Parts: sequence; structure tokens; C-alpha cells
Amino acid sequence: MSIDIETARRVAKLARIRVEEADLPKLAGQLNDIVTFMEQLNEVDVTGIEPMTSVTPMRLKRRADVVTDGNIQSQILKNAPDAREGFFAVPKVVE
Repeated sequence: MSIDIETARRVAKLARIRVEEADLPKLAGQLNDIVTFMEQLNEVDVTGIEPMTSVTPMRLKRRADVVTDGNIQSQILKNAPDAREGFFAVPKVVE
């Protein structure tokens, strides 16, 4: 696959980047280099290799899903400018 100047112009327009007319041949060459590299990657045999999400094997730290600071409703509502019936009260915005 080869990227010509017209395709480079269209890619630049779709990417919403301004490329001067004199720079279009260079952009087309760079896009061709990228496509050539991608074609080389497609030739690599990857059968039996699992996809990776990171280059280093990592597992996210997890914690137990437990309530640690529950039953402090009154303390939280102390910060509210207006509280009613155990809830934050806010001004009405819809009639």
C-alpha cells in the first residue's frame, strides 16, 4: 500500500491539522514509513502468544469491598448548609 500526496492531504484534513502544500510530500513519505512498518509487524508469527495490556506483568492491587466508615450520617450532615430528614437539602431547580 502506498500513500500518495492526495491521501496525505485527506488524512491531514481528517485529522484537522494544517499542512503546507510544500510539506505534503514529506508527510506522505512518513505515512508510507508507518504503513510499511505495520506491514512488517503483520508478518510476525504470533500464534500461541496471548495479547498483553502492558509490557510488564502487573496485577492491580485490590482491597476488600467492605464499609469502613459507615454510620456517620450526622457527622457528614454537619457540613451541609441545609439538611432535612437526614439528607442534603438543595434549592429547587425545576418547576
